[in-house]
Amino acid sequence: MTITRRMISRSIRIVIADGQTIFRNGLRLLLESNPDLQVVGEASEPIAAVDLVRLHQPDLFLLDLVMPHGGGMAALRDLAKEPVPATRAVILTASIDRSEQMIAVQLGARGVLTKDVSTELLFKCVECVHAGQYWLGHQTVSDLVDAIVLKPADYRPSKATLTSRELDIVAAIVDGASNREIAQQFGLSPQTIKNHLSSIFDKLGVSNRLELALYAVNHRVLSDRTGLH
Repeated sequence: MTITRRMISRSIRIVIADGQTIFRNGLRLLLESNPDLQVVGEASEPIAAVDLVRLHQPDLFLLDLVMPHGGGMAALRDLAKEPVPATRAVILTASIDRSEQMIAVQLGARGVLTKDVSTELLFKCVECVHAGQYWLGHQTVSDLVDAIVLKPADYRPSKATLTSRELDIVAAIVDGASNREIAQQFGLSPQTIKNHLSSIFDKLGVSNRLELALYAVNHRVLSDRTGLH
């Protein structure tokens, strides 16, 4: 029955990389308990992991920071030199400090999880990142803003004025809300939210939600709104 469901629906294809065989095997079983997820490769060190990503071009690449030969950061650096557009990376590790998190995101990671996360949140992260979002809540965005010193030249300034609705959406993005949650909050369709985001990106010269959140906080886009400092 499971095989039939996978043939009918498009599975989210995943490569996993972890230096611990027992954890890696357990992670595979856990992921594949969800009929929408398929592990297409696994590795114990970064070079082999990157080779698998380039071979299979999976939707997601789940990797640990602690592996031989440079660990997860080495894999991210290798992929950053020659990206695989179809693949989004998620760090899944025992612990990660703010500076490591900052470096991982700068190298292209789209999500960060610790190994003590619940199964429900693991699946939610996979779904979120696969949908094109960052698995970065308000706390994480704030940490990244604190850690990354942005110079004015880092972003192209814009004289364009954001509308009141666009400012509402920016505030929701900084709070870590998804498009669906924002749509529900304001009684709009998800497509309308996407259209608003496209306009906001163009006006501020950013290209994704994380850059938008960083820009908004660093440039105090919301500083005149109630409750924001």
